[in-house]
Amino acid sequence: MRKPLPASAPRALVKRDNRVRIIGGRWRGRKLRFPDGDGLRPTGDRIRETLFNWLMPALPAARCLDLFAGSGALGFEALSRGAASCMLVERNPQAVKCLQDAKLLLEADTAAIIAADSAHWLSTATGVFDIVFIDPPFADASLVPAALVATLEQRGLLSADPWIYIEQPASSVQIFPAGFVQHRSQRAGQVSYSVWRRAENIP
Repeated sequence: MRKPLPASAPRALVKRDNRVRIIGGRWRGRKLRFPDGDGLRPTGDRIRETLFNWLMPALPAARCLDLFAGSGALGFEALSRGAASCMLVERNPQAVKCLQDAKLLLEADTAAIIAADSAHWLSTATGVFDIVFIDPPFADASLVPAALVATLEQRGLLSADPWIYIEQPASSVQIFPAGFVQHRSQRAGQVSYSVWRRAENIP
């Protein structure tokens, strides 16, 4: 029997189980691998459950964009629950490889894996999206959600009634681009998460 590592063992010797579970839909219970890496912080089960309850009215046949895909937990969850397509953008080469493996494993033909820096990709991107997931690395202060949404709007990448998910540190100052308001929001520990919509589309 393998002896447990002593409490003083270096953390590098402790093997991490870098997998995240899809929690609903046709792929419920399937697990996605993701590598170690700065900024790779999969959205937890409880937050995703709340988020996809919020998104339920918009999910069927939705065209989705996962702008900082990481593990793919948000994009593949959306596809599992009935979204028509999802474009997953990620710059970490190891994470991209894991996303490609997940696409093959799940036979997710409507998932498009884009190996690119999200901010740069937006400058030439095409398409129209109904749901956008924006969960940037918390350590990169240059990735301001409101500015990213404004770019999406200016480039005509948003549908008439887009639902935009934002995940950021709870200490962040809430700034909204012109025409958008917070539709739903909650906090989990040090994380704030919310859905933004155009003010004109909220009853």
